[in-house]
Formats: sequence, structure tokens, C-alpha cells
Amino acid sequence: MVLQKMEFRPGINSELPDYANENGWSDGDKIRFREGYPEKIGGWAAKGENQFIGSCRALKPWLTLESDRLVGVGTHLKYYIEDGGVFYDITPIRNTTAAGDVTFSATTGSHVITVTDTNHEAKLGDFVTFSGAVGLGGAITADVLNQEYQIQTATNSTYTINARTANTDINQYYDGGVIDDTAAYVSATSGDTNTGGSNTVGAYQVQSGVDTSTFGNGWGAGTWSRGAWNSRASVNVLAETLRLWQHDTFGEDLIFCVRDGPIFYWDTSGSVSQRGVYLSALTSASNTPLVAKQVMVSDIDRHVIAFGCNPLGSNVQDPLLIRFSDQENPANWTPLTTNTAGDLRIGSGTAIVQAVETRQEILVFTDQGLHSMQFIGPPFTFGINRVSENLSIRSPNSAVAIGDNVYWMGVDQFYVYSGNVSQLNCTVKEKVLTDINNEQSEKIFVGVNSGYGEIWWFYPSLESDNIDKYVVYNYNQDIWYYGTLDRTAWIDMGVDDYPIAAGTDGKLYFHEFGHDDQSTPTPTAINAFVQSAPIDLGDGEVFSYVRKLIPDVTFRNSTNAAPTVDYTIDAFNYNGGLQVSSDTANIVKSSSVPIEQYTEKVDLRVRGRAIALKVQSSQTGTTWRLGLNRLDIRPDGKR
Repeated sequence: MVLQKMEFRPGINSELPDYANENGWSDGDKIRFREGYPEKIGGWAAKGENQFIGSCRALKPWLTLESDRLVGVGTHLKYYIEDGGVFYDITPIRNTTAAGDVTFSATTGSHVITVTDTNHEAKLGDFVTFSGAVGLGGAITADVLNQEYQIQTATNSTYTINARTANTDINQYYDGGVIDDTAAYVSATSGDTNTGGSNTVGAYQVQSGVDTSTFGNGWGAGTWSRGAWNSRASVNVLAETLRLWQHDTFGEDLIFCVRDGPIFYWDTSGSVSQRGVYLSALTSASNTPLVAKQVMVSDIDRHVIAFGCNPLGSNVQDPLLIRFSDQENPANWTPLTTNTAGDLRIGSGTAIVQAVETRQEILVFTDQGLHSMQFIGPPFTFGINRVSENLSIRSPNSAVAIGDNVYWMGVDQFYVYSGNVSQLNCTVKEKVLTDINNEQSEKIFVGVNSGYGEIWWFYPSLESDNIDKYVVYNYNQDIWYYGTLDRTAWIDMGVDDYPIAAGTDGKLYFHEFGHDDQSTPTPTAINAFVQSAPIDLGDGEVFSYVRKLIPDVTFRNSTNAAPTVDYTIDAFNYNGGLQVSSDTANIVKSSSVPIEQYTEKVDLRVRGRAIALKVQSSQTGTTWRLGLNRLDIRPDGKR
């Protein structure tokens, strides 16, 4: 008997042809490598049963002075504070009408209410809360009117809402990505002829965004004189970008902004359900930016910094301008000789894409290069230097700092900054970067899973408008792997004991939690596998006959009484040739005392010049990790 060890390099390599990748792993899903060996990733479970409304694309965790664990949750429709599994809507109010500026009209037999407000400036999908209204005289009572509604249609002076049962929370009707309150509709009766009274007040929330970027083409798309007269645009033109929130904490308070929109402030000393307010509404506010791409609080020197904002004295956004408040004063942005407020402007590129703070500096990415911003003290406060040109960054949330290093996804490369910029040697680059839906690339975001030394980039593939895949760089082992998962935002453990991610169902999820998908009351198995490239049997010149497989696997910490993985051995005669034989073995754990015991050997009947190994599992309560498997091989001739 000749035993051959099946030794593989850690990480997945999809760049090389199969034979060149001998002794390497070529494919996998929901696996990671730890100390060089593949294992199934951990499971996930809902942080609570409550839901937020909209697609979440921003999470910010922090602790209050009272040690309350809070998470800021920014969706395309609202902004929430999550506290103890409950989502509190703190979406700022952009406008509150005077009493009587809002009137209602109803049609008998219809649940559709027409609202008249000549200055509403609302659009489809926005939210409004009414107060002070009286009933319309029939089924549309005051309690029906005086609650929060989502606007269904809108014109310059009117809009419509769907009347629903009194005193109901609109959040409870969010399911499958939309608000479906059909079951709660209230239809008007013949007596509903009034207008709601003279004391009705409408409070309009900050305008909602979209959860998918939309593009226009055809005639009229793009700038004037873009193409030949009377011809359609040759390329798609961005019509509306998805809603992204940017946020940071100032002490225990929250500063947040809509990307390319206003900046807001939330004071944690008030009620957790208290709404955020415009930064300009703070006491002693002075020349606060009206619009910004990103807002940040510099940890060392305690300045609030706005990137891509309007200049002092202007309402027009400058996408390359950086302004900063007075030190320790988020409300004062007027530069004086007696304070440290000021501004600076990047001289290259057309727009700031993302800013990332490290322990020593703030890196500012534009669409054409990278700059380093550092605190230098009075009189200039901050200085900025160009670090690199002619590099790219995929999205406003695709770069992350780990210590003094910053990692990011570019258009055609992965990069790291560690004092200078270098490309990461990525063994899955082509497979990943050519599989991205570029029209939805702003959805790409990065998260850190520090417990395993991992950086995760989540992205929408070519087959989807929404995030459905991820790629992982393990910075401790310098290896790569990938898989499929539909998460829209991610934060590392720290405030909580587990990483937290946002699902597409309006819930937050603890990750690395258990072994299964616990998004439903009944846990379901996580389908995980790892696939090797073909390896020679002997020297590859002669055929070999594989008689036995001696597995090396651990099921440690599995909760299933009989955890199982499937081993599949595929045989090949030539590089690029078809599989000529295959055999599958079921490896089952049988005991843990005194040592872990499982299927000792498996008899096989596989013949070829090379073989490939696939290990997979689809069983609840099961986790596994591979070691050095061995094969019993005998020579079997040259033909």
C-alpha cells in the first residue's frame, strides 16, 4: 500500500489553469482558511425580530457614557437608532407646515386620500406625519389621519396616501422590500366630505432615496450636444444614484449626512426616539456646510470634517472641497484667528469618493488619486499631500483601515496603503472583478472580520442588481477566498461580541454565531464546499488506481449528534479532459471520547492520471475543518 498525502496550498486560486494550480484550491463557497486549512464559516442569527424600513447601506456602532450599545442604521428611506433590538426612527424633519396648510379629500369606496399642500416639495416614497387633523365625517376619522404615511403619488401641489387603520405603526407593514399595508386599508364612506379642519399640520421627513441606481438612455439622455442631432445617447447616463448615508460619532452623539446632501446631528442625551436635526439648527451654529459627500470626526484632534461640501458663503457644492469645524465645536465653521476652523481643496480629480481615517492620517480618495490629510496645528490646522495618482476606487464604501494600513477595491486591482501604495497579489482577481455589475457598483461595501483576520468586500454580480457575492482577503495569511451571501452593510465585533450585518429582510444579523442560517424560526443548513484543482497520481505518467481514502477532518463544536461531510473524488486522464470516474464518500463523526472519532477509511474505485477533491456539507448543526487527507494508491499501467 502506497499512501499519498493530499496537501494543498491555503486560499483559493482561480487565476491559474488547473494543472498549473496543482496542489491548490480552485473554488469554494462559505469557507475560510485557518492556519492553512479550509473550514466552514460560522452561521448567523437575527439580532432581534424587529425590522427597519428600506435597504440598509450604513451601520455605525458606539457606546454611550451609560454603556448603552447603539447602532446607527441608514437605509434608502430612513435613518434609525437600534437599541436593544428595537429600531427608533430618528429621520430628520425637513419641513413642518403651518396649521391649515394641509387639506384632505376622499372618494367614497376608495382608500386613496388626496392631500393638498402647495409647498410640500415631496416625492414618491417620502414620509409625512399628520397631526391636528379632524375626521372627514365618515370612516376616515381623526385617528386614521393623524399618523405616519408614505406618499404614493405626487404632483406640484398634491399627493396621495393610502388610509389605513388608526394608530398603527407603518414599520409593521414592511415586508419583501416594500410597505404592504393592504390588509389595513380603510375606505372612505359617503360621509367623508370634510377637509380635515384648520389645524392640520404636516411634518415632512428628509426626502427618501432609491435603493438601486437608475440610468437613462435614448433620445434626450445626457448633456446637450453629447452626440449627433436626433440620435440616442450611445451610453447609459446616470439618472439617480442610490441613497448612501455617511456617519461618525462626536463623543456619544452622532453626526450623519446623506451623501451629497445635508448634515445632521443627533444628541444622545435626549430620548432615543428623538429625531436628528440639521447641523445648522444647533445652538450657535455658524456657517455650517449645507451639503457634503461625507462627514467625519477626527479622533485625535476632535474636528468635524466635511468632504465634498459647499464653500463658505456659497450654496453650490464643490466636490473637491474639504471644510472643518472649530476644534471641539461641531457647530462653528467660521474661520477666525481665534479658532481652528478652515478649509482646503484637493487640486486633482473631479470629486472626492471616500475618506478613511488611520491612526496617523486621513486618506482622501478622489476619482483619480489618493491624498494624505494630516493635523499640523495652527494656523493651517490641516495639511494635505498627494500620495498617488492614476489609481481607482470602486465605491464610497470600498476602503477600510486596519491599524495604519488601508485596503480597498479598485476597478481592476486590489490595493493596500502602508506608507505607500501597492497592489495586492490577488489570486481571484479576474473571477471577481470581471463579475461585478458596474451599474450598481456604488452598492459595494467593505467590512472587517477581525476575529479571523479578514476583509470582506460584498458586491453585486453580473447576474444581479443587488449584492449577492463576496470576496475575502485574509491579511494574516495573505490569501483569498470568495462565496455567495446577500448582505448590504457590515460592522466588526467590538461594541457587540459578534460582527453584525444588515440583511435584505429589514433585520440585523449576528455573524459567526452558531453553525446555521437562523434567519427563520427553523434553522436551515449552510451549504459550504471547497474544491481542489487536479493533482497528479504518482508522477502523472501512468494511470493509478485509488482504492481507499483515509480522511482527516474535525467536527469539533458541532451540535449535530452525527455531523457529516461528503468527500467526492473525481478522476481525469488528461489536462482539460472530461471527468472519467468519480466516487463520493460520506464521512461521519462517531465519537468524541477519548478522542474525536469518525469514519476511518472509505473504499473507492477511481482510476486516472489525476484526481480532484471536493468536500461539501449541507447539514444543520455541523461545522468542519479539513486536515491532511491521504489516499491508498496502486500503479495501474500506462494505458
